Amino acid sequence: GELLMEEHLSPRKLKALAGVDDLQEVKALEMRVDTRETSLGNFGVHLPNLRELKLNNSLLLSVRDLGTSLSHLCVLWMACCGLSDLDGISSCSSLKELYIAYNNISELSQLTWLDHLEVLDLEGNNIEDIDQMQYLRLCCKLSHLTVEGNLICLKPSAESAEDPGYNYRVEVQKLVPHLKYLDKIPASQT
Repeated sequence: GELLMEEHLSPRKLKALAGVDDLQEVKALEMRVDTRETSLGNFGVHLPNLRELKLNNSLLLSVRDLGTSLSHLCVLWMACCGLSDLDGISSCSSLKELYIAYNNISELSQLTWLDHLEVLDLEGNNIEDIDQMQYLRLCCKLSHLTVEGNLICLKPSAESAEDPGYNYRVEVQKLVPHLKYLDKIPASQT
């Protein structure tokens, strides 16, 4: 986990990070980055077999900072990265698992482009409107969803008063009927 401080992720820097001579061998990579002052460049072009990328506790202004060459990525961790939106996630079109807990995400429409998504962790974000869950209906393979720690678990929208009859699990199940697990419990359990 060293914080990368060079101008971008050159092939030389990637080889050092991954501890390999041949970047074709790299299937998984874990690093902490700060894109406020330095660009990652389009580092995915150097890692054609990268399937898992872990960037937890990085500082990312946008998913776009990852470039457009990660279409082969299957698992992406970006927990605690300061993300406020998901613009650019569509370039990671092969994603099966996306872990974006503890960011400031409130809008989910960008996820509709992820046709292969099976697991989505949105714990501790800024989702205030239950209607945002409708976008996940279009992720037809989505089976595991985590939303605990969002305002929608308490009430359906920011303007709503708290209602003792409100059950977010029932509402999410209505909007995303193909879910198997919601917050690590079978979705059918309310």
